[in-house]
Amino acid sequence: MSQLFPASPLRAAAFAALCATALPQSALATNGYFSHGYGVKSQAIAGVGIALPQDGLTAATNPAGTAFTGDRLDVGVNLFNPSRGAEITGNGAGLNGKYSADGRDLFLIPEFGYTRQINPQLSVGLAVYGNGGMNTSYNTSPFGFGGFGEQGPTKMNLEQLFISPSVAWKATSDHVFGAALNLAHQRFSIRGLTPFAQPAASESSGNVHNQGTDTSNGVGVRLGWIGQIAPQWRLGATWASKIQGRFDKYKGLFAEQGGFDIPANYGVGVSWQPAKDWTLGLDYQVIELSDVKSVGNPLSQLTAQGQLLGSTNGPGFGWKDVKVVKLGVIHQLNDAWTLRAGYSHATQPIPKSEAFLNVLAPGVVQDHLTAGFTWQASANSEWSAHYTHAFEKTVKGTSAIPDGYGGGDANIRLKEDIIGVSYGWKF
Repeated sequence: MSQLFPASPLRAAAFAALCATALPQSALATNGYFSHGYGVKSQAIAGVGIALPQDGLTAATNPAGTAFTGDRLDVGVNLFNPSRGAEITGNGAGLNGKYSADGRDLFLIPEFGYTRQINPQLSVGLAVYGNGGMNTSYNTSPFGFGGFGEQGPTKMNLEQLFISPSVAWKATSDHVFGAALNLAHQRFSIRGLTPFAQPAASESSGNVHNQGTDTSNGVGVRLGWIGQIAPQWRLGATWASKIQGRFDKYKGLFAEQGGFDIPANYGVGVSWQPAKDWTLGLDYQVIELSDVKSVGNPLSQLTAQGQLLGSTNGPGFGWKDVKVVKLGVIHQLNDAWTLRAGYSHATQPIPKSEAFLNVLAPGVVQDHLTAGFTWQASANSEWSAHYTHAFEKTVKGTSAIPDGYGGGDANIRLKEDIIGVSYGWKF
């Protein structure tokens, strides 16, 4: 490592951030369309981290954690394998059938984190990670039959990259406050939406699909606090602001003429060390998806109220807010090995009535089971890994297809497997 990063740790962190922007980010549809956790160690305990910082990615969950991880650089990668699809039945327009969205089923998602203690009261950090996203790839389009006229595949891709510099201030011996900038970069593309690219459905029918990749940049903040309330107990809280986003190439698809903000989110957490070698963590998180019109507005805005796609109050995907409970356990087996496991449950973001449009974005999984470990290779280096399984979930959209599209049922499904590995370097 000394030859790879011969200069200061800060230059190493800058190099990591540059690599992250160069590598392809990909879609995470775990808790809604946010990742279930950030950093391999946190992912191994179902994303717990608000009051339980472990590595250089801690600012992605709670920037106050920057004060607890010391001087270190973490470089990781996740291999993400979703299985998603849809089934349409009872449709009078000829769309009936089972459709696989697994035209692409493997994604590499890099992550980097850096923290450094400046003095006993002040620490800084940098986290670079995929915040979330969604991908579906139907080689056989669900809209390719009957009278809809879609001749090619239907494919959608949403990616979100965050670069988050952070600072943490130890106000007292027991209380730390933190803040991070969330510099967000989004990419979006979609093709194969002929049924919706019509003047009767969109106020800009030429900007519904097939426009290539569009990008959006925005800035938000994340604030956090961690308090030592007893010798074995910590509490934490965090809040991240909404980040404005816009895809002008798709102003005929998304409400507010292409608006696609990243929703605000917040959470509280607790960690408890009941014995020397055991730590338990519990987080509660809320993601305010319904507050973004292009995500939260129902399709009935089009069918019942006549609000066209792309209009100021146009239809969206009808998603509700996601509320997540995460539980994790860490066991220090010996000086070399640390074991981790976790479980999380999220509320369902997609109502049954909204299943038709969400054939494009079936982010329906609710339950995650995770496990992982860290191997201390030397005094200054360690390897960590995790495995996450999101259990298969199907939302059965009985009578979810509007009469204007032939009526009937749309059932959407998703399951996921994620394997991640990271290298931690302590300065």
